[in-house]
Amino acid sequence: MGGIIDKAKAAIDAVDQLGDLAGKIFTEFDRDRILRDAEQCEEQIAKTPNLPLAGMLVSIKDLYDEAGVATTAASELLKGRSPAAEDCDVVRRVKEAGAVPFGRTTLSEFAYSGVGLNPHYGTPGNVFDPQGIPGGSTSGGGLTVAHGLVDFALGTDTGGSIRIPSAINGLYGFKPSRLSVSGAGIHPLAQSFDTPGPLAPDLETAITVFEVISGQTVPALDASPAPLRIGVPTSGFVDGLDDRVKADFASVCATLRDAGHELVDLDLGFIAENAILNKMLVSAEAYKIYGNDIDKLETCGDPRVLTRIKFAKTLSEDDLIAAYAKRTDVVSMFSTAMAEVDVMIAPTLPMMAPKIAEVEADFDNLNAMMLRNTGYLNLVDACAISMPVPVAGQAAPAALMIGAPHGHDKAVLYAARQLDPLFD
Repeated sequence: MGGIIDKAKAAIDAVDQLGDLAGKIFTEFDRDRILRDAEQCEEQIAKTPNLPLAGMLVSIKDLYDEAGVATTAASELLKGRSPAAEDCDVVRRVKEAGAVPFGRTTLSEFAYSGVGLNPHYGTPGNVFDPQGIPGGSTSGGGLTVAHGLVDFALGTDTGGSIRIPSAINGLYGFKPSRLSVSGAGIHPLAQSFDTPGPLAPDLETAITVFEVISGQTVPALDASPAPLRIGVPTSGFVDGLDDRVKADFASVCATLRDAGHELVDLDLGFIAENAILNKMLVSAEAYKIYGNDIDKLETCGDPRVLTRIKFAKTLSEDDLIAAYAKRTDVVSMFSTAMAEVDVMIAPTLPMMAPKIAEVEADFDNLNAMMLRNTGYLNLVDACAISMPVPVAGQAAPAALMIGAPHGHDKAVLYAARQLDPLFD
């Protein structure tokens, strides 16, 4: 006894060593609550050993309800909310599996950006560059894992908000199929897109967390797994890549071919052609939540986020009816395009992480670029993982995204198990 409590104490000490950075990573960090939960976890594991997440520390994005704590979405608007009456489904599941909650993490306000800026708490740098963006919206969660404070983080992904900070900080980030994990008790941004999922330092932890929160089991690798048929986009995802990303992705493709996998060209240009649907539908769904608070947000909100919410006011009801119908068509087209391959791959991001100052000066363009490739897969309601690929001579790894249509979570994670060792 005492091991989990000691682990929690050591992690608390590590947070204290971060100084001002801790305030940019956590919206709430209650040391006494963490230690109480660690003590309860030790008692739980003594009675029920071999729990899948036994003794793991988990940071929780400040969108997930935890009993007795107010969920604020890292905003001033929601700071006065009453504490949640109970844990949301996902938090309950990870606690039952033996995990210890370790602080509530910052995010882009309301989870509405891919870069991780937050004027209320301050924007932390990423683990490789203190001046570089952390990636959003699960910015704090990504950094708790990258800095070794926790074993995994709970994030959400509406347009890339799990995969982007994972890509920037060298982590594994899995966006499950939207309907495979319960969103009950998680504060929404756009429920037609929002998906809870894990950020982790290694693939097996990410898979185990997914299994816990979804109730599914990912098959173990066969002794001699058959080569994969892997779709490679010929446009959209691979357009306008910066030089580093372009070279890294070419190297990844060469490694896969050398390992015996079949790479198949996929024409997915129809996704890029309909990318405006993401902007329209997410804005419209966010406006339904915050539309009555626009005046308050004019004084207490992040103006960049407010502008994105207010875009909904430019859309008519007919615009939205047509947009939802078109999205349904695009989802179907993606499933058809993927019928002859096991999974598809693409760079998670079209460019390496820009500096915080660069994004503050050119938010609209750089935010759109960071969300581009991940958002394409949210548009088609896919599941996808971002995994790091070490690059010789570079501190920051490349980031490879593996995706498949909704419901093919096991195929994506099985493929990740098969491909990940190729890049050790």
